[in-house]
Amino acid sequence: MSSDWLLKGRSDEDYSTDETTSFEESEPPGQTIDSISRSLQRFDWPDYVVFVLMLLICIVIGIFFGYKDHQKHKHRRKQARRESEALDYLVGGRKMQIFPVSVSLVASWISGISLLGTSTEIYVYGTQYCYIVFAVIMMGFVMHHVFLPVFHELQITSAYEYLQRRFDHRMRLFGSILFTVACLLWMPIVIYVPALAFNQVTGMSIHIVTPIVCMICVFYTSIGGLKAVVWTDVIQSGVTLLALLAVLIKGTYDVGGPAEVVQRNIAGGRLEAPIFDPDPTLRHSIWIILLGAPVWFCYGVSCSQDMIQRFLALPTLQDARKALKGFVIGWIVVNVIFFLIGMLVYATYYRCDPLTTQLARAKDQLLPLFVMETFAAYPGMTGVFVAGIFSAALSSLSSALNALSAITLEDFFKPYCKKPLTEKQINYIMRGSVLVYGALSVLLSILVEHLGTVMQLTMTLSSASGAPLFGLFVMGILMPWVNGTGALYGGVTGLLVMLYMCYKAQYSIASGSRSFDTKPVSVEDCPYDYGRNATMGLIEDDAELEQLEKSIYHMSYMYFTLFGTSVTCLTGTVVSLLTKLCGSDRDQPIDPKLLAPCIRRIQPRDIPLTFQSVPTDNKQAEASEAALKRTEDG
Repeated sequence: MSSDWLLKGRSDEDYSTDETTSFEESEPPGQTIDSISRSLQRFDWPDYVVFVLMLLICIVIGIFFGYKDHQKHKHRRKQARRESEALDYLVGGRKMQIFPVSVSLVASWISGISLLGTSTEIYVYGTQYCYIVFAVIMMGFVMHHVFLPVFHELQITSAYEYLQRRFDHRMRLFGSILFTVACLLWMPIVIYVPALAFNQVTGMSIHIVTPIVCMICVFYTSIGGLKAVVWTDVIQSGVTLLALLAVLIKGTYDVGGPAEVVQRNIAGGRLEAPIFDPDPTLRHSIWIILLGAPVWFCYGVSCSQDMIQRFLALPTLQDARKALKGFVIGWIVVNVIFFLIGMLVYATYYRCDPLTTQLARAKDQLLPLFVMETFAAYPGMTGVFVAGIFSAALSSLSSALNALSAITLEDFFKPYCKKPLTEKQINYIMRGSVLVYGALSVLLSILVEHLGTVMQLTMTLSSASGAPLFGLFVMGILMPWVNGTGALYGGVTGLLVMLYMCYKAQYSIASGSRSFDTKPVSVEDCPYDYGRNATMGLIEDDAELEQLEKSIYHMSYMYFTLFGTSVTCLTGTVVSLLTKLCGSDRDQPIDPKLLAPCIRRIQPRDIPLTFQSVPTDNKQAEASEAALKRTEDG
């Protein structure tokens, strides 16, 4: 490989001195990893302009929707104003449009972690992960027919209000706490990862950029509510997509075209056919992707308040289903771009791996390093990419903050207030909770920097709450024989089992007893000094690690949600049957709206169904019956 990968994008003036000698002829004195890294930190004023402009647009959108809603509610009666203002803030008045909601769903799911991590996955482990698009399609089918009809017909604001209607108030509080803890563990990492990339391209401390960006996100989220979150997601998604396409097109051109990218990936063993090995301890296989990944996606879409909140912001079930189709298509398009960029990064570094040479000191720095080299001679383009990373992070962060605001009001305050909350109290709770959660995220992001490998443990533990939470909704919507006591014991058991499983899995990786086979890399054509002896010694040490006897916690991480959900549902079923056999719990009438349409049709006769579990007047009952009939017919 030629040394063009290191020289590309640098102006003629950079080589007007003795450095014009090519690396292939002789190695310039002082050309080390540190000097190369410093030379690539070029974030000039056009880059700052692009980055700041993106933040200003977010602020303007938040002020616009905040002012618009304020004028809308200004002259309404006090009671109506209090109810409609909360509705507008949390679910956009249930009058949002399909396109911005679809884009916002994609933006909420794809964070800076996804943007940097997916391409790294392809570079390090190959293209087996690409088959996950089939899992997303399967998730869309399940959401379309099982979960969306239930949530949209109930017209709830908090997804966890469902758990109270189906079981009892204990389950609502349990589900809300699980989601809140998961968000608090996840949001600091969402902030930290793009801040790390920003630090790499500018040298600016993450302690400066993280609070500034996070506070801007808190501002427009607290002022504008869901409408501001959705429309900033649209703008931010446009910036992210522009950055990705620019990287893909320019990088492919520099390498020599798409054919050259494909050829190098084939030669490096990156392009792979589906692996049909049923071994559950593999990192990825077609069975793992088709069995484990759809359950993980269903949890992320059906049980996360930030996702459900967007579906409920649409006026009809048909609109929600169209938005779901838009989300699936948009997710696939964006991730195909991620896959192609991962192949492109390998095609660029296939003869000089920057991870081995430590030019990129962490895997997540591969893509920022590639962008800095690709756009070194194009002022503003690095700024577009960094703005894209932060846009992806801000969209996920703002969605989580708005969701936590809804949970705080609907699940932590309203059920426990003896008197209806006043207009001022509702405003303080909704906007104050955004501020508190945002400040906590900033503080925890500072801790993440010092925790090192614990950051990965935190990500694992945050996902551990997903399996029991998804199990609660599966028991409620698909298993009418499970009662509140069974659901509680099932959820607690699932949580404890998954915490132990995730801890053991993470410990086995940290201790070296669990490792994954990475694709081969080469450093035979590196045009700079990287300390070959020390690096090669590390490689030899890694090669000597022996794989110990496999245990259940060595299963693929994609199976964890499926395993935890199965434990939760099995425990819930057993406890429910025992309580009924012992006579300590009687069959409670179940509102058909709380069950999936397919379960309503095959509901056993010995388990009563009635609309009386949720008190309604005659008109509401007639409307519910008519809506139920339309849903079943559809």
